[in-house]
Amino acid sequence: MAYAEFAYLYDRLMEEMPYPEWLDFLSQCWSKYGKPRTLADLGCGTGSLSIPLARQGIEVYGIDLSDDMLAVAQQKGAEAERHQPFPAGGSVAWLQQDMREWSLHRQVDAVISLCDCLNYLLEEEEVAQTFQQVFAGLNPGGLFVFDVHTPYQLEAYAEAQPFFLNEDDVAYIWTSELDAERCEIEHALTIFVSDMERGSSNTGSERFRRVDELHVQRAYPMAWLKRQLQQTGFSEVEMYGDFAWKSVTKTTQRAFFVARK
Repeated sequence: MAYAEFAYLYDRLMEEMPYPEWLDFLSQCWSKYGKPRTLADLGCGTGSLSIPLARQGIEVYGIDLSDDMLAVAQQKGAEAERHQPFPAGGSVAWLQQDMREWSLHRQVDAVISLCDCLNYLLEEEEVAQTFQQVFAGLNPGGLFVFDVHTPYQLEAYAEAQPFFLNEDDVAYIWTSELDAERCEIEHALTIFVSDMERGSSNTGSERFRRVDELHVQRAYPMAWLKRQLQQTGFSEVEMYGDFAWKSVTKTTQRAFFVARK
């Protein structure tokens, strides 16, 4: 996907995303399995998790396919460090790579991929390939932590759509169409954003520009994902539901996987 214009709107539109809950879930993982010194964040977007993790003293590699997302992340990271330098051991390196083929010069202690990034892999082979790359990129005993939208959540989106936002500086219309056979959903967003959002110097009447985005996600059966992780070589695979250390059920919206190499 080309996030060129969307990248600069992403944080504004995602203000309600539960980043504190993701960070809390990771902190609980560190308490249970051990805190990593090095970590790769696959699908890091604008760095809303990578930067706080660096603030915890972790050496983070923020990896994303979009140069524009990474440009925003790099700016945010630089501003965060100017405001308060990262503690010893904490840093972020931003890398433009495909999660299906990513690699580093070293293995890391943990790999995360949150905010349903893996749902953007639309074929089973792509999921399997990503799992293999993660396994290869982890130190022995390393953790792979990721979340996915469940089939239940995609069905809920299709039933509840369309969605609307209407605020002074930004508005959108969001429609969704579900391919039930593949459990694949297409999100079409038409966004109208004030020309002042990116600091336009236009002193005349306020104008809005239109941005069109198309996002496609696929949900996979939880049992299939667990089996793929085990077949890849992960020795411990646990599943949890909706930010809590509880079992995944038929009505779980967001499933978390914690797998150890």
